[in-house]
Amino acid sequence: MSIQPPSKHWSRVEMLHQTVRNPNIHIKGQHSYYSDAWDGGFEQSVVRYLYGDAYSLQHWQPQWEIDPLYIGDYVCIGAEAVILMGGNHTHRADWFSLYPFADNISNAYQGKGPTTLGDGAWIGMRAMIMPGVTIGEGAVVAANSVVTRDVAPYSVVGGNPAQCIKNRFADSVIARLLALKIYDWPAEKFQRLQPLLCACDIDALERAAAETL
Repeated sequence: MSIQPPSKHWSRVEMLHQTVRNPNIHIKGQHSYYSDAWDGGFEQSVVRYLYGDAYSLQHWQPQWEIDPLYIGDYVCIGAEAVILMGGNHTHRADWFSLYPFADNISNAYQGKGPTTLGDGAWIGMRAMIMPGVTIGEGAVVAANSVVTRDVAPYSVVGGNPAQCIKNRFADSVIARLLALKIYDWPAEKFQRLQPLLCACDIDALERAAAETL
């Protein structure tokens, strides 16, 4: 008897460029994915808008500019991660009452600006990204972490609130990697140099990048 595969499985992923429809979510390239096996998928379960998703836009007229979400190429997002959007969600910590009274809702809202997941970043399972945060290129966010501030490129952060655990490479190597602008390469060049990207010889990568158009 053959075993029918489940409709969702941890080894299958949702390719974001194929599924995202929200105009406030901007996807670069065609390689970023979400491990959606245990929930309703990226837009339904991961991106949490106060206003700005398909449901809220059908029921309410936003009284403020909607903060955008930018996702780079080759971004890996673990299962049940949360990307919280919508500024302070109308809860003013500098007011005596945190309650979002309807009469003062427009004054209660404070935007946080764009949230950005940089090229090649890895967001661990059940991590939470708070509004307005930028995750740098190649950074790693450990599982169950709560990220409240920007994460430097090629660093590893973890905890609540997330703190830098280590850098993936020496500072000099990180600077050289950023200068290469790897994720802006043409697809053919990226594919040709993939063996060197799946290694850690920066000298060899720089030489090959200079020789390859």
